Amino acid sequence: MDETVAEFIKRTILKIPLNELTTILKAWDFLSENQLQTVNFRQRKESVVQHLIHLCEEKRASLNDAALLDIIVTVSFRETEENAVWIRIAWGTQYTKPNQYKPTYVVYYSQTPYAFKSSSTLRRNTPLLGQALTVASKHHQIVKMDLRSRYLDSLKAIVFKQYNQTFETHNSATPLQERSLGLDINMDSRITHENIVEKERVQRITQETFGDYPQPQLEFAQYKLETKFKSDLNGSILAEREEPLRCLIKFSSPHLLEALKSLAPAGIADAPLSPLLTCIPNKRKNYFKIRDK
Repeated sequence: MDETVAEFIKRTILKIPLNELTTILKAWDFLSENQLQTVNFRQRKESVVQHLIHLCEEKRASLNDAALLDIIVTVSFRETEENAVWIRIAWGTQYTKPNQYKPTYVVYYSQTPYAFKSSSTLRRNTPLLGQALTVASKHHQIVKMDLRSRYLDSLKAIVFKQYNQTFETHNSATPLQERSLGLDINMDSRITHENIVEKERVQRITQETFGDYPQPQLEFAQYKLETKFKSDLNGSILAEREEPLRCLIKFSSPHLLEALKSLAPAGIADAPLSPLLTCIPNKRKNYFKIRDK
């Protein structure tokens, strides 16, 4: 471990009150539980710090590990919300290394249009910080997306592709495990068999399309259709219309994707569903415009 990193970790640990040290080290999650058990936290703080530095050297702690410890210490000294995102910036130049002892901290609270930063002696870097946050957060791409919801976690899962939806072909011959379908035992055996086969087919297609995991929560999907009326009849008023026909269809539900997932198994719709309905997370949009090719 680099001497600079060791000194930085040492100074950071010295700032932590001894009665909070174990909690913060566990939150850091760099040293294992077994390693922490070897430390006698009842001895003098200098001896505790020396032992911890030795453990960090054994694990070859990097500057990133040290920076993470620093931001955990910073956050622990403040009242923070669970969904807050913290960023730590150590400023340097093309001629000097980043100064780890005078960082700038930035915090973003979910569902707010602002990011807050700590005071910094390098005020000239504030515009650079704003540009960096805009690029890193993919702001320009996100604002252009036709995707809306009140549920930020679901939006993040879709936008940053944390939602592992798979689209497979629907000709798999692998049967699902037999399950109780609640069929009448007095029914004709041929009908029973047909129902079992069909239900297994629907369940398989639904699983292949939506997966076994909870769906991101969206409240609606909106489709705007623009098309020219086509007719073989001469003199049709609609056929002679120059302006396209416009139609707006909106599907609404407190949890739209889960509702769509349940349609085929409930017998309300055929399986597979239209790709216009199942592609929402993959396309990362719930506003669609459909035009003639």
